[in-house]
Parts: sequence; C-alpha cells; structure tokens
Amino acid sequence: MKPISEFDPKSVEIVFTDIDDTLTDSGQLGHVAYEALWRLKDKGFKVVPVTGRPAGWCEMIARFWPVDAVVGENGAFYFMYKNKKMRRYFSTSLKKYRKEKRKLEKLEKEILKKIKGTAVASDQFCRLFDLAIDFCEDVKPLPIEAAVKIKKIFEANGAHAKISSIHVNGWFGNFNKLKTCLYWARQELGVDLKKHNKKALFVGDSPNDEPMFKFFENSFAVANIDKFLSQIEHTPKFVASKPGGQGFAEIVKRLCL
Repeated sequence: MKPISEFDPKSVEIVFTDIDDTLTDSGQLGHVAYEALWRLKDKGFKVVPVTGRPAGWCEMIARFWPVDAVVGENGAFYFMYKNKKMRRYFSTSLKKYRKEKRKLEKLEKEILKKIKGTAVASDQFCRLFDLAIDFCEDVKPLPIEAAVKIKKIFEANGAHAKISSIHVNGWFGNFNKLKTCLYWARQELGVDLKKHNKKALFVGDSPNDEPMFKFFENSFAVANIDKFLSQIEHTPKFVASKPGGQGFAEIVKRLCL
C-alpha cells in the first residue's frame, strides 16, 4: 500500500466511504470526519457512505448528513433524499426477503450457541435484510478468529457473510456493496464505473470492504486496517497515516488539493 502523498486526485468526482472505524473513532462520529464530509460536499464531490449498518440508520443518514445517497446493509439497498423526497432502491424484494428471515432466525440461535461471547447487534431491530452478529461493538471484544468462525457458519448454511470491524453480517441474496455502488452510479449519474473507474474513490478499513478495494483503482484505507491485513487478500492501493476519522480527513485533504 502506498502513502496518500502518491495519489493523484485530478479525475475523482465520486467518494464512496465506509462508516464504522473509517469515519468514526471509538464508535462516534467526530467533528473532524463530519467537517471532511461537508468539505467534500462544498467542493462538489458526490458523497456516498457504503455501510453494513441497517435501513433505519440509513434513513437518517440520507436525510441529515451531507451526502448524495447511502448504501446500506452491505448492498441490500440505497436511499437518497432529494427535493424533500426519500427515494429507496432495493436489491431484492421485501416480500421475498421476509421468507428468508426464518432462516436467519435459525442461524442466529446456532451462532450464539456455538460462539460464546457474541450477541445479536443492538441495531438489529432496524434491519430489513440481514443478521448482524456483534463480536466487538457492545460485547467484550473477541479475536478475529471468532469472527471467521461466525462467517463460516453463515456460509455453511448457504448465506453470504462479511466481517466488518465490529459485526459479522449474514444474508441470503445476490447483492453486495460493490454491485449496488455500480448500479447507483449508472442509475443516478449515468456513469459506468467499469469504464470510468478513476472517477470514483473508496475509503474503508476492514474485510467487508475487500470487493471495493479490489475493484477501484483509487482505493484507500485508514491506518487501522493493519489489524485486518491477515484477512484481506486484495488490499487497497493507498493507506492514510492516521486511523478512523482522522485518516479519512487526511485523505479528503489530499483529494481537495
């Protein structure tokens, strides 16, 4: 991974960013990262958080943050608040997914029984499409090996699963962060990022960001990615010298030269 001083920002128009431990520090969004989001907005960049967080949170983020859209639940949907109207795109139908909920409920019981010290994420009641298992947010932090075991249980039962810095998210359905970001860019901006890759930039910090790291030529991580490098095959191209929101602000400063 290269230092961000080697990054040429000239072609970037869109900024995709993870939230937890990328924008946040110790679970809170500080003024440095939030001011960096406003700086991007004021400079005319399209800004889209891309997160594993739930639909209920994304409704608020789309409405109140200085962003153009938000991709949530690891690509299950994107929400946009524009001209006092909330627009919602879903990667799969709610009706179909309600049938899958029973499978997730069974998996929840299995995981909590087999992996001691885990819990259902406190934001689960806000979720529409996935199950989030907490291994590091509100429970006593478990080693990354525990998160890997949770992921394997999901996958052994035919579900997709991704490890974030705090949760393991599992779901049924053919969606992910990257697919929904590419769809958003085509649908809302008329931009094919497969042809115009360098028009976008992505910032992340953990294994669930790996498809984005792999795809985007302008892929970045904040410094705290170091704890997950053993779990990531396709690392980002650039890395900030600072962690969390401070690292995000460092990247934004370079982008806004």
